[in-house]
Amino acid sequence: MEIYIIRHGETRWNSKKRLQGSIDIPLNENGRAVAIEAGNRLDDVEFDVIYSSPLIRAYETACLIRGRKNVPIIRDERLKEMNFGVNEGQCKTEMEKDETNPFNYLFDAPEKYFPPENGESFEELCERTKEFMQKVIEPLEGQMNRVMIVGHGAMNKAIMCYVLNHGIEHFWDGGLQKNCGSLIVKFEAGKYRLC
Repeated sequence: MEIYIIRHGETRWNSKKRLQGSIDIPLNENGRAVAIEAGNRLDDVEFDVIYSSPLIRAYETACLIRGRKNVPIIRDERLKEMNFGVNEGQCKTEMEKDETNPFNYLFDAPEKYFPPENGESFEELCERTKEFMQKVIEPLEGQMNRVMIVGHGAMNKAIMCYVLNHGIEHFWDGGLQKNCGSLIVKFEAGKYRLC
């Protein structure tokens, strides 16, 4: 079974380098255009089902990629972006100026990151995405040929942590996925491999 893992299209906050997390920010016009382009690129690829974060930027991306195809889109709370607590809505360049802000560890030393007030840890994020993969995706082996997951930058990386079986220190290996970028993995005989 092939699994396409896609990041949502661009939002106004992406373009302004503001941390979105669990805040429900819609796509901007560029984000919609790139999602439509991604759908055109995948037009010949048949999907059995699409799973999406319930946040509008991911769900709208899933709808635009699907286009007119008759493929169900199922929203799942476990696919929400990482909650960055009180840092949500803040400008990344401003947060970097405060040496005490845990944001400074987010990308450069994820193993040292600690969540700010009301935020979520990498471990919590990885646990809920692992649960999604084990309880929703893996049981589909043998029943479906190809599924799509439309999510978020950190959330998709958490899925890859599970798929590649690596620690938090390697969370960002390969860099942040581009908006509407896709990762493809295969799940066969109970094992994952990158395509």
